[in-house]
Amino acid sequence: MKKEDILIVCALELETQGEIDDYNVLYTGVGKVNATFGLSNYLAMCDEETLPKLIINFGTAGSRDLKIGELVDCKKFLQRDMDCQPLGFQHGQTPYEDDVPIMLEFPDVKFNPVNKHFRGWGFICGSGDNFVTNMNKEIDSVEVFDMESYAYAKVCHLYEIEYISFKYVTDNVNGKSPDDWVTNCKNGAIKFKEEVLERLT
Repeated sequence: MKKEDILIVCALELETQGEIDDYNVLYTGVGKVNATFGLSNYLAMCDEETLPKLIINFGTAGSRDLKIGELVDCKKFLQRDMDCQPLGFQHGQTPYEDDVPIMLEFPDVKFNPVNKHFRGWGFICGSGDNFVTNMNKEIDSVEVFDMESYAYAKVCHLYEIEYISFKYVTDNVNGKSPDDWVTNCKNGAIKFKEEVLERLT
């Protein structure tokens, strides 16, 4: 695939540390609102020729079970902090939004020659506007925790653009998470470039 057909979307330049500056990268800011607005605004300004064929999210994430330093491939996404259970909705379900599934799935991405390389093929990523340091109120099925992937996935779902997310595990969602996240950011950017981008282009 050509570089110009791919858009890489990230929350912060801190997560890439200049390692992927030779690619088409969009930085949206932290959280679901910034992620939704940033990507939607970018795509709205594209025409048929400039609309990306594949959107790749790269970012950092926490996980209960994965080791710090693992780069995993997420294909399923949900909104872990949407909780209207007192109104009779499922945890993660947006009320009265029947045309969008609770869990967004992208199982058939054509442009992914690295799928056999990652043991994380198909992990469930839960996005929410909080930095997780304990598991008290989280959805049990979530395996990888971030703050933007679901928002990017929903925009891609609505635009019918193929989407894939690679997450570098920087912390284990515990009391050490903030310090671990800062320490491990640059390592993830290097690994993403070497193990994903150089195989795609």
